[in-house]
Amino acid sequence: MDHGSERDTPPGRGAGPGAAPGRVPLAVVVVDHDGLVSHWSRGARLLFALPKEEAIGRPAPDLLPVSGALAEDDDTTPYGSWTARDDLGPGLEASLDGRLSYPAAGRARLTVPGNDRIDVLWWAYPLVGPGRERLLVLAADADALRQDPGGADAHRPGERAVERIVPGFALHTDFPGAEELARRLPEILPSMSVGESARIVAQVLELGYPVLEFSRNDRVPVTPDWGVPRRAERRARRERAERALAAGEPVPQELLDEAEDLEYAAVRERLEFLNEVSGRIGTSLDLSRTIVEVSRAVVPRFTDVAGTYLREQVVAGEGFPEGVPDTTTMWHRVAVEHTDEPGRWDDVVPVGEAMPFPAHTPFFQCMTTGEPVLVPRISEEMGHAIASQFEKRDIRPLITGRSMLLVPLKARNVVLGFMILLRHPERPVFNDMDRVTGAELAARAGLVLDNARMYTYQENVAETLQDSMLPHIPARMAGADIATRYLPGTLLGRVGGDWFDAVKLPGARTALVVGDVMGHGLNSAAMMGQLRTAVQTMAALDLPPAQLLRNLDDLAQRLGDTYLATCLYAVYDPIASELHLANAGHIPPVLVRAEDGAGELIDLPTGAPIGVGGVPFEAVRVRVAPGDRLVMCTDGLVEVRGEDIGVGLATLCESAAHPAASMDDACDTIIRALGRRGARKDDVALLMARLNGIEPDAVAEWRLAREPAEVRRARAAVREQLHDWGLAKLAGPAELLAGELVTNAVRHAHARPVGLRLVRGDTLLCEVDDDDHELPTLRSAGPEDEAGRGLRVVSTLAREWGASRTKAGKTVWFELTLPRR
Repeated sequence: MDHGSERDTPPGRGAGPGAAPGRVPLAVVVVDHDGLVSHWSRGARLLFALPKEEAIGRPAPDLLPVSGALAEDDDTTPYGSWTARDDLGPGLEASLDGRLSYPAAGRARLTVPGNDRIDVLWWAYPLVGPGRERLLVLAADADALRQDPGGADAHRPGERAVERIVPGFALHTDFPGAEELARRLPEILPSMSVGESARIVAQVLELGYPVLEFSRNDRVPVTPDWGVPRRAERRARRERAERALAAGEPVPQELLDEAEDLEYAAVRERLEFLNEVSGRIGTSLDLSRTIVEVSRAVVPRFTDVAGTYLREQVVAGEGFPEGVPDTTTMWHRVAVEHTDEPGRWDDVVPVGEAMPFPAHTPFFQCMTTGEPVLVPRISEEMGHAIASQFEKRDIRPLITGRSMLLVPLKARNVVLGFMILLRHPERPVFNDMDRVTGAELAARAGLVLDNARMYTYQENVAETLQDSMLPHIPARMAGADIATRYLPGTLLGRVGGDWFDAVKLPGARTALVVGDVMGHGLNSAAMMGQLRTAVQTMAALDLPPAQLLRNLDDLAQRLGDTYLATCLYAVYDPIASELHLANAGHIPPVLVRAEDGAGELIDLPTGAPIGVGGVPFEAVRVRVAPGDRLVMCTDGLVEVRGEDIGVGLATLCESAAHPAASMDDACDTIIRALGRRGARKDDVALLMARLNGIEPDAVAEWRLAREPAEVRRARAAVREQLHDWGLAKLAGPAELLAGELVTNAVRHAHARPVGLRLVRGDTLLCEVDDDDHELPTLRSAGPEDEAGRGLRVVSTLAREWGASRTKAGKTVWFELTLPRR
């Protein structure tokens, strides 16, 4: 058998005076998924009398013998009974159209330019995988197969019997060209080693047909053997056929039918199984679910027990494992599927256990070489060696006497894990063909697992990024309790542009903000991070809400016009019991009144989104009462495709007003109520604040003249007020720090009196304001310096301190922790 590159035989003739004995030119053609010829061997040029340049890229049906089958009563061929075997499988045309997923064979007549019509035998083998190749077509001159290249004595009855038992393939184990074909096969099929070629040829000669599974860049030979009689059985049938011919009797029809049915049933069964497994795994990108799918796909059809082990990094959803596994590599048992009685394996090999494997074990061989390891039967000695790895557990009764196949789960040439496949002792042992099948199953499973691992890794990265960008807001701030929720979208990556924040402001006030950068992905998240940082910075400057949005819009213009964002900014003053709000294209907030429990949308100007540019923003003030709740969210919570947003806002008002035991419960109630309305694709940011307010008797204020003597008065006032509030323990440090701030204010004030205020809340807040706009800075004071030590004292003794500009000047403040009662 020759692929056609040995010598130039006349077109349309497979053997002649110049052909090597026992050699038949073979045409090799590869067809891609578009039905175009992508490979045209020299043998194809000789057989079909068409140069390679004219064949590549042309539709295969125009070049190959897809019609003109020989008629059964055609007396031009001595093998009339063969002509009826054109129904060995659907025609080549069906193969070219992609309607067949299993090998087919047949005969056809073809007219070659300058020659008579020739009798052509063809074989079509499906090529499956991610590559462009779809079909491998082999063709040969039938006359050359019937001729006697080796002499007249080659017409032995046995050869005809083989031809009749395996129609369409006249090869047997005595074929003299096998060694040469194995050597030259890599020239026919690129990227195939000589060793792989030899295995393919051996399988062709053993069973009569190959199937080539293309997986990434590797060509993996897979020859079906389920239900196909082995060599001894086929030899017995051949001998029966030879005896029948020698006695002048016809070959029993059951031999012909059985051989034909078994061959095609085996091919279909093997390919159907592989396709079924491919369809059952990878239905989701959830790593845990994929692991279960992979284990269940092979039990019980291929094996009775399947244990799956994965490397630690894969289970954790981390980056791609680096380096070759060694004896220190931890392997996590992530799934065990079996047909034994329930619970038999659970205690001995529990899911979730992690363990290394010693170097002398077949498991170590599988994970380090990346190749399957076949153990036909686990002997008592091997069973004892395996059991020694399990402390205080005897696994020998579960494995001894069983057939074992270890297959690596690989992706990008890195072993992610491996599967241990075991068959019951009464079931046929794993053989070499099972090893190849198991390797292909593992290759597909490894690809699916790696996809799930990469998705899990991307999710972890995205969530980490999102968490790093979202603030960790304390549950209690001055005069307010706060609860938040962030729900990532359902899109890949789960990163969006929604955010919320709460910023401490002077005067015991709190800035509450919710924003939404339009779009998804890392770019939107990065834009969100920039805007959130800008809002925090400008809020610390105590800018009015409308002015802050104006500055934010200017910033967005400088960053570029690629993104737009909506933003709702509110300042809560618990002492004045007031909200000061401004909106930039965002959905309005909900205010739930404590008096009657009713929820209503706050009526405020919508404004244009951030990034539009040149649009003014307006702010409104809303009176609130202690116990009122403010609910701010992004549109992903209330919008449903095909539904008016007013319906979602009404549901938001209703759910926000629902009584709840805590702020967290109130947030969950809103999420559940809005989540029942349909599938959500956008991320959601939700911020709820209970506006508790600060009672008037918890606030004390004084106005001080710009005179040094006022410092002593300030200290005395602070001391007396703290005694009245029952905070005598704080009187010492409080009056000291207040005196330092008042001293600086009196020294730098210009015209207006100095203000001093104490606020008793969750902490003790002391604020000093004056009409100087220059903020104080913390600096080191030398031994001879007369100034610079006051803020150092404040920084050392205070829980927190800060300074911010106001319209009239600045405010410097500090906080002290209240003593436990």
